[in-house]
Amino acid sequence: MTPISKAVNAISKAKAILIATGAGMGVDSGLPDFRGDEGFWIAYPPFRELGLSFVDLASPKWFHKNPSQAWGFYGHRFNLYAATKPNDGFSILKRWSDAKTYGSFVFTSNVDCHFQTSGFHEDRIVECHGSLRNLQCSAPCSDKTWPADGLVIEVDESTMLASEPFPLCPDCGAVARPNILMFGDLQWIASQTANQEDRYNEWIASVPRSDLVIIEIGAGTSIPTVRREMESIAERRYAKLIRINPRESQGPGESISIAAGGLAALRQIEELL
Repeated sequence: MTPISKAVNAISKAKAILIATGAGMGVDSGLPDFRGDEGFWIAYPPFRELGLSFVDLASPKWFHKNPSQAWGFYGHRFNLYAATKPNDGFSILKRWSDAKTYGSFVFTSNVDCHFQTSGFHEDRIVECHGSLRNLQCSAPCSDKTWPADGLVIEVDESTMLASEPFPLCPDCGAVARPNILMFGDLQWIASQTANQEDRYNEWIASVPRSDLVIIEIGAGTSIPTVRREMESIAERRYAKLIRINPRESQGPGESISIAAGGLAALRQIEELL
């Protein structure tokens, strides 16, 4: 059997789907691929001139050191994600989920909220690195988070600098920041994600062993949070792991490895289901 045929067989038999995604899921929606410094600088040329990489910029220090630069980077991403339509792969996964006895749960390192936009229920999603739709104090002065509803950030794309006013903490007046986990981040308030993980663990426990299939899409090894979690669940729950990744598709044991982009693979599977 081909990997696609094996995936079709596993999904057909399952009564629950655990959907896991990394940045590769967003690439099919037209979002930039930050793989390596060159990929990042193609998306953000002004940062090449400054010699700043994605790892350099995705740091909480900039909200203290240079809020205009910090919100230039994250404000641009906020605006981009809001303006981008999720690709058809989200709809395919939603159809499969709706047909299963136990439905599905999403575990994603993406911060773009595209699963919510695609109709997945808020209570069935873990955003393990947080979400751009929530804000927190950059200090932080408390463990409070709040929605970024109505947030408007003006960004000059020639310099990637944002214009004031920046969002502020309603309690202390410090510059606010996205409630997402950055590199070297000791100030991230993880309460939202912790609550999501509690619901996730309850759902996992409610699904009978061997009734679960895991569909992992576009989760790489450079930041292995998603891959490690899915491998752990597959081992503990005797679940079949379907790993879809154009460059790093190999998985442990009897995983089904599909070396393709997420949307292309999902469409092939859908045709045979």
